[in-house]
This record gives sequence, structure tokens and C-alpha cells, in this order.
Amino acid sequence: MPAKGKHRRQRTNPITRGIVAAGTGGAALAIPLIGATGAHAAEQAAAPSVAHTAQAAASPQTAKQAATAKTVTTYSVTAGDYLAKIAETQKVSGGWQKLYADNREAVGDNPSLIHPGLKLTIGAKAEATPKKAAPKAAEPKKAEPKKAEPKKAAPAKPAPKADTTANEPAAQSNASGYTAPVDGAATTTAYRAAGGSWASGYHTGVDFAASSGTTVKAVGPGTVVSAGWAGSYGNEVVIKHDDGQYSQYAHLSSLSVSAGQSVGGGDQIGLSGSTGNSTGPHLHFEIRTGPSYGSDVDPLAYLREHGVSL
Repeated sequence: MPAKGKHRRQRTNPITRGIVAAGTGGAALAIPLIGATGAHAAEQAAAPSVAHTAQAAASPQTAKQAATAKTVTTYSVTAGDYLAKIAETQKVSGGWQKLYADNREAVGDNPSLIHPGLKLTIGAKAEATPKKAAPKAAEPKKAEPKKAEPKKAAPAKPAPKADTTANEPAAQSNASGYTAPVDGAATTTAYRAAGGSWASGYHTGVDFAASSGTTVKAVGPGTVVSAGWAGSYGNEVVIKHDDGQYSQYAHLSSLSVSAGQSVGGGDQIGLSGSTGNSTGPHLHFEIRTGPSYGSDVDPLAYLREHGVSL
């Protein structure tokens, strides 16, 4: 029999001890440790996913806000500016009317009273307009059947009314296509009235009483020679007519035409106002043999020659 020596106790590996503990009732301690580690790992794995989802959800809104911000600009009014000119140069969809509607709080009740340094917002409400317009566009579809019923019920009654309305425009113009520059307005300062208020020493046109914003019309068919700022005349339109004479419309609050545009008698060319050297809202109207100042003739006599009753 071999000699007996001391039996050396073999060291146990920590891992082995853990296994042994699990086999001797330590499972209650070992398993929760493993479970906790797994749960912690799951939380760490889930956290980036949640953050990524939140970021992805915010991205479209951020992109939309950025896109909207790019469409909004601010314009600073300079000397000689008027809403129609700004709307044209800034390419405002809807023209000066849309520009005025978007900036009414800044401009005030009179669209002609803009001044250098005034800040106008371009495109601020452009996106909101289609949303408001959509329900309005749907309303006429529902109203159509209602309008159709009265026509079938009483076809004879609307006929006389239509005839009466059709005769009204004929009374304001004539067969030659000529008309007064403003409807139903009385004349104030007469042609050739003397006074030191005018550079020539006399009034080169005739003034029509017209509150700011009154529709101003071309007196006859022709082509717009100029439309814009004209110093003491303020916003001005000059039209060459088919007979070779020129008509001039001054102190307008806004313009509706541009140079080179063809117009007919009665077409709107702008709105009356008090721009330039003016003591108050009115329309200064001239007839000229040429496009420039100093070639004036009697404007009322010219209109009467073309069949316009004044």
C-alpha cells in the first residue's frame, strides 16, 4: 500500500463554487442575478430605440417648420413704393389685394398710406389661405340645387329684372366704348382754373370727387403707356387711345395695370387715392395730345365728343 500522505484539498474555481451553490439551494440567489442582468441589458437595448423613434417622429414636423420659414420674408418699404409695385416685384400670388390683406394691421385702413421703413410680411399667410378657401369652394356645390329650383318655379319673373340690369351699363358708356373715369362723381377743380398751386399757373386737368379706394376706369380702349410713381402726381397711369390722344389718371392709391397692357373702355386701371402732392383723396384726370405733361386739352370736351354724358 502506498505511503499515505496528506491529502491536499483542491482549490475550487469561483465559477465552480457558483455552480455548486446553485446545486445546494443557492439557485434562489444565482437565478435572480442572471435575470436582473438580462433585464438591465434589455432596458439598455430598448432605450436607443425609443430615442430614435422620438427623433423620427419629430423630424417631419421640424422639416415642415423649416420649409414654412423659408417661404416667409420681410420687405422694407422704400420711397416711391406702392402695394401694386411691391406685389409685382415680390411675385405675390393674389397681387396687391393679397399683400394688403396679409399686412392690414401694419398698413391700416387706407392701402395708399404706406411709408418708407414700414415692414411688410411676404407669404406669411399664403399657406393658411388655401385651407380656409377649401370649405368655401365646397359650399356652392350644395347651393346649386337650391338655385336651380326657383328658375323652374318662376321663369317669367327673372326675365324683366335681367333686362333692366343689362340696360344700366349701357347708360354709363356708349357705342364707341368710352365712359367717365369714375362712376357718378362730380367734378371739383375745373380745367384751366388759375392759381399758384400749379407749376404751369393753371390746372392742367379736371378733378373728380372720389374717396380713397374708388374704382378708376380707362375712359376708352387703348394701350397703357406708363403705370407707376410720377412725383407730384403720385401713382399715375397714362393710356394712349385708338384716336391718338392720351388720358392721364393721377394720385391713385394703387394700380391695376402695367405698361404695354391693352385695356378697354370701362376696364379698372386702379383705385383713387391721395398720393403725391394732393390735399385729399380725388382723381386728377387729363387728356393730352402726347404722353407727357404740358400737352393738355379740355378733358370734359373730349369725353363729350365721344358721347359721354357729364
